[in-house]
Formats: sequence, structure tokens, C-alpha cells
Amino acid sequence: MVVGGVTAYDTAVQPRSVTFTGAGGVRLVGDEVGPADAAPVLLLHGGGQTRHAWGATARALAAAGHRVVAIDHRGHGDSGWPDDGDYGLETFAADVCEVAAQLGAPPVVVGASLGGLAGLLAEGERGPVLRALVLVDVAPRMEAGGVARIIGFMQSGLDGFASLEEAADAIAAYLPHRRRPRDLGGLSKNLRQRPDGRWRWHWDPRFVRRDGMDRAFSRERLDGAAHRLRVPTLLVRGRMSEVLSEDGVRELRALVPHAAYVDVAAAHMVAGDDNDAFSTAVVDFLAGLDVDGGAADQIARSRPAQ
Repeated sequence: MVVGGVTAYDTAVQPRSVTFTGAGGVRLVGDEVGPADAAPVLLLHGGGQTRHAWGATARALAAAGHRVVAIDHRGHGDSGWPDDGDYGLETFAADVCEVAAQLGAPPVVVGASLGGLAGLLAEGERGPVLRALVLVDVAPRMEAGGVARIIGFMQSGLDGFASLEEAADAIAAYLPHRRRPRDLGGLSKNLRQRPDGRWRWHWDPRFVRRDGMDRAFSRERLDGAAHRLRVPTLLVRGRMSEVLSEDGVRELRALVPHAAYVDVAAAHMVAGDDNDAFSTAVVDFLAGLDVDGGAADQIARSRPAQ
């Protein structure tokens, strides 16, 4: 792991640039914040997002004393695009294992959607790799209609946008429950202006064109990985999610009886919809990991949903 140069004081309060080597040598770029000597928490974003989706959560976890690392998945953000276009779930899971080994201690993975599945597969098939796992609105059983809507939105923007305003309009139509931002500067973290002047998503288009993705997301395989989980586990569901239903929650909890569960008044992108409630749930869960008797599950279950 390579850490960008900052002063010793800054390492506790300012993001540090970090770089890891993923499976097959792919360069993975991230930000780290919080005490450098604390146990690591690895934040893994959803497909089509970047590490910047975790900004507020990373700050909240760092304020609670955790060493927080948020990385861009392969083919996303500032991380490398693999020459072979390999975006199978198994490869994302392999990246998790590689990063975990380079962190120096087993991390707690907080994974949204794709990031959660990668963490689940990494621990369930290759474990022990992690200290604990937080699944954010994802489980082996996902609703096909909700997944198709996400993929459809991603594919609809492959030709890019003439302006940030046009991109903001498309996002507002896709997420009508969110207020359209007045300041569009944040969009520049997820979009890049290309030489032709159009703004395109900051991820490899092959990510949503890969035919092998369906095979990689085998329900049977994910069920098996979940059944083998032995680390402390928390599932956070967005109450308005189109991707994770109550049936999906029940099935995950049957596969992982020790899993804690929190329900947040949000849609699929839980951290973005209600970051305060989400961050509180994760901070409480992490606090419980250090309590004797495995009380992390009890603490997370006892916290009222927001």
C-alpha cells in the first residue's frame, strides 16, 4: 500500500490518497481518513458509483475513531480499467481479498450493493478475510425489476450528457424522491468531460455490457457464501428499496442467523438518502465489535429505525 505524503497530524483528520494492487495487478485508488493505527474499515461503493459516495459516512466513522479506507472499484473512478474487461463478481471479490491483505489487519467491510456482494463472496468463499461485514441493501435474493431499473439507467447514459445540467435532470428523473442539487459541482466526481465535450460516467462502459455478469451473480453461489459467514454481520436495508425486499431480508437472516438487521427510511442508495441514520447504525455496530460476549448484534438490533 502506498500512502500519499502528509504530516503526522494530518493523518488523523485529512484524507490521505492510498493505492492498492488488486487482482491481476489492477491499480485500485482510494482515500483514507482517521487514525492510521486504528483497525481498518473498508468502504466499497455500488456499481456505477465512486468512493466519493461515502464522503459523509467516512467522516462519521473517522470521528468515531476508525481508520476508514474508501476505494474505487476496478473500472470505476480513478482506479484502473482491466485490459480484459473482467468485471465478474468473483474478480471484485478477489480485489477485496487483495486489499484486505495489504491493509495489515482484517478489515470490516461496509459494502453497498456490488460492494456488499463482493465482500460477501470474499468472506464466504475465501474466508477468513474480514473482521466483520456490513451489507447495505443487498442480499443473495434481489428483486429482478429493481436490478433491471438500475442497469437500464446506467446503460441509458453511455452516450454521455451535453452538460452537467442535463446529467442532473436525468438523475432527478431516476431518483424523484431526492431533491435536485443546486450546486452541480459534486457531479464532477462521478462524471468526466471527454475531448468531444460530453460528460460521461466515470466508469468503464464494459462494466454494464459484460454478458458474464448474470452468471457471476448466481443466486445459489451467493446463498452458499452467506451460509458460510461466521463473522459479525449487519444488514442495512432501505425501506423503500426496489432491490432488496422484506422476503430477501428474511432469507438472508435464515442463512445468517447471527446477522443483525437495521431498517432505514431510504431507497436503494441508503447512505445517500439518509446518511445520518445509516452512519449511526454502522457506528453502533462497530462499537459492538469490541464488546465482550459478541454484543454487536444486540446493539444493532436494539437501535430504533430512523
